[in-house]
Amino acid sequence: MNIIKTTLEGVLIIEPTVFGDERGYFYESFNAKRFQEQTGIEVNFIQDNESKSKYGVVRGLHFQSGEYAQAKLVHVAKGRILDIAVDIREKSPTFGQYIAVELSDVNHRQLFIPRGFAHGFSVLSEDAVFQYKCDNYYNPQSERGILWSDPSIGIDWQLPASDIILSEKDKKHPLLKDLCESL
Repeated sequence: MNIIKTTLEGVLIIEPTVFGDERGYFYESFNAKRFQEQTGIEVNFIQDNESKSKYGVVRGLHFQSGEYAQAKLVHVAKGRILDIAVDIREKSPTFGQYIAVELSDVNHRQLFIPRGFAHGFSVLSEDAVFQYKCDNYYNPQSERGILWSDPSIGIDWQLPASDIILSEKDKKHPLLKDLCESL
């Protein structure tokens, strides 16, 4: 497993060792002991989630606040996405900055997103199956979001504007500057 630090403290790109032959491939997608040894991060994932989305879907930017904040380990089982993590830790020197990483069923990359970050992704392939582990349970009352198109963040979702598909909820999230008052 190869660990790549990003410009956002705590956000890590993980490249698992993939064993392949004429039959296909195998890789260990998560090993708690190895993860802790190689990252120095002790995390207890307690919930796994999966979503399927078609080309052009943008999901995000989502997070849970307060005691229900979540760290996530995300990867793509099928397809190709652009995964986004936005630093929403108000005292962080990288507050409001984001990292974009392509995750796919070809590169097998994973992204570890600690608590204190908003998360989203765009689907770049015909469809995508997205899987993620969380270290805290989902709590609807703690669910928050930032507008996907917030100009202060300036995310390039790598999709033509005419192809972007959003949920009604994701169209209505506040800007980061307006959200800060309630964090």
